[in-house]
Amino acid sequence: MRGLVTFFLMLRTPSVQNAPMALKLFRSTGYSSILMAGETRLAMHPGWMILAISAWAGLACNVALWRELAGTGARMGAALALALSVAGASAVVVSLLGWRKTIKTAATLVLLAAALSACSIWSEGLPVDGMLLGHGMAGLLLPSWPSLFRWHVWALLGGLALVPMMWMWNTPLRRLSAQRQLNVNIAGSLIGAAVLATGSWLLLHGPF
Repeated sequence: MRGLVTFFLMLRTPSVQNAPMALKLFRSTGYSSILMAGETRLAMHPGWMILAISAWAGLACNVALWRELAGTGARMGAALALALSVAGASAVVVSLLGWRKTIKTAATLVLLAAALSACSIWSEGLPVDGMLLGHGMAGLLLPSWPSLFRWHVWALLGGLALVPMMWMWNTPLRRLSAQRQLNVNIAGSLIGAAVLATGSWLLLHGPF
């Protein structure tokens, strides 16, 4: 009877000698990545994160598009071309810094810059045209002091920047090998540059 109990205890107790082999098997089968903190099977691919942030910056933070949808503008084509330019530039920036430890920080800066610029243009009633850059980068990225005392400016900043930031920081990203991540970064940068070039060309030469 004692021998039978000892036999069952040996079956239930893992051997110390087999522990490295079990750990190697655990890692090679992919279960380790599933059980890592903050990472699941539903983790988002970094490429989709780049696309989402770029689309938000180009569409949601596009004051010219707001005016067109509200019926107060007359150049929908120019608004869409601007959306392409902003989205392409955002994709280039986030892709160049698209490594696991830097992608969310880069996306945060892009979202903050796009939201601040939209609030500045909207609160000051600036026209979105070729003369916009004449106001200087400080005037575009920083709303005027009087506008900061208006509650709707802070509500707009919260909707355009805080909400997507909360979603982004709470979304786990899929772990990629160094080579695959480099390929994603290069592809994102090239596609973003092509979209930026297309939007810029349409703004300068389009029939708007």
